Amino acid sequence: MSTATDQQTREHAVVASVPDGLFIGGTWRPAASGATFGVEDPSVARELRTVADAGAEDARAAAGAAAAAQGAWAATAPRERSEILRRAFELLTDPRRREELALLMTLEMGKPLAEARGEVAYAAEFFRWFAEEAVRIEGGYQTSPDGRDRFVIMRHPVGPALLVTPWNFPLAMGTRKIGPAIAAGCTMIVKPAEQTPLTMLKLAEIMVEAGVPDGVLNVVTTSRPGEVVEPLLRGGAVRKLSFTGSTQVGRLLLEQSAQHVLRVSLELGGNAPFVVCEDADLDKAVDGAMAAKMRNIGEACTAANRLYVHERVAADFAEKLAARMGALTVGRGTEPGVDVGPLIDEAGRGKVTQLVADATARGAKVLTGGGHAPGEGYFYSPTVLTGVPADATMLHEEIFGPVAPILTFASDDEAVAAANDTPYGLVSYLFTENLDRAFRLAERLETGMVGLNKGVVSNPAAPFGGVKHSGLGREGGRVGIDEFLETRYLAMPLG
Repeated sequence: MSTATDQQTREHAVVASVPDGLFIGGTWRPAASGATFGVEDPSVARELRTVADAGAEDARAAAGAAAAAQGAWAATAPRERSEILRRAFELLTDPRRREELALLMTLEMGKPLAEARGEVAYAAEFFRWFAEEAVRIEGGYQTSPDGRDRFVIMRHPVGPALLVTPWNFPLAMGTRKIGPAIAAGCTMIVKPAEQTPLTMLKLAEIMVEAGVPDGVLNVVTTSRPGEVVEPLLRGGAVRKLSFTGSTQVGRLLLEQSAQHVLRVSLELGGNAPFVVCEDADLDKAVDGAMAAKMRNIGEACTAANRLYVHERVAADFAEKLAARMGALTVGRGTEPGVDVGPLIDEAGRGKVTQLVADATARGAKVLTGGGHAPGEGYFYSPTVLTGVPADATMLHEEIFGPVAPILTFASDDEAVAAANDTPYGLVSYLFTENLDRAFRLAERLETGMVGLNKGVVSNPAAPFGGVKHSGLGREGGRVGIDEFLETRYLAMPLG
């Protein structure tokens, strides 16, 4: 049997191993309507398989299952919840499972296998982190100021949670939400993105193996998210929404959550500035730019979207970055040696194409790339642009692709003003070898996170989230579990 045939057999086997139904109340079932929708492999623009297409009736069934399980789950011992997460961590880090999940993500999302393996490891760490946090939920005891009363501060799970995950990190964005929900004692309904439901369905199967009780984790896949999400938010059973996605959709969900005053955490869009000062180590800055721009094919809310480089070093930086970007190999993520996979779909590639065309029409110069890459799927060449004018559309929208626009600045004040000139505030990147400048500029950058001489900021032990239009709340870190807990207190007189 040829190597190519072996690979095709592995691909078919891993796709066929995924349940194709909805997971509600501990049971796999078809959609009430019997509807299904197709999941595409973006590297070849062909359907991988079909899965159940949920509607409003299925949403209500999932909400009912989560609500019915909430009381018993909240009463479960923290150590028991911790052990479930620990077992899930161990299952995800098993080499066989890691390879299955990595291949599945590559097939339905497009990222190269090496990156997919990295995502499995990253995703598993959220389970390990929150396994440790589950047994450290703290309360308190204090005396009232007048000495007459005693206060007992308690933490309780918020209740059933709706978790809406994006397509670009189909495993890690799931574990980042499921981990703290389980640790806090919340039941949940997970609605994965329609482009990448297979990974979440496989994860649900793994969570059952780890010991999650019936009704605690429910998964509804759908090609009609509005028909599923709105009834859940307005139905009264759900008490918490955690959403990762676009700012436009986040605003709509925030409005829908207002009717029942839900606890809401939103991780929304970004427009990350990447600032390279004149004293920066250029090789370190280029390494950081490659990480910040090309992670996940540039399809990340944390991706460097605007690269501001001091005018004295801009030419050298651009030359080095273009050489690195131009040397990347574009292709199907399952093939050896591939650095850059396809974009998620034709609409995604179309947007990148339009943004580059707009910038070049306004005078930007293409140093490398600038167009579609060969292949059956939605490939786009890694691209570096210089001379990008301030009115170019790509400076005001998320590019979500392998395109790096370089601009220049002459002073620190100019760099900070340009970096902050956006309604978004998720992450910024700063490269300088001067410690005073590093702290001075980092404190002025209006983002929830700053990468100092570092191109990747995501870490399960750190509080991930943004300011301004980039969202509400934090995921990960010691505060990540707080999003799923309510604080109550008991007052009692003494003596």
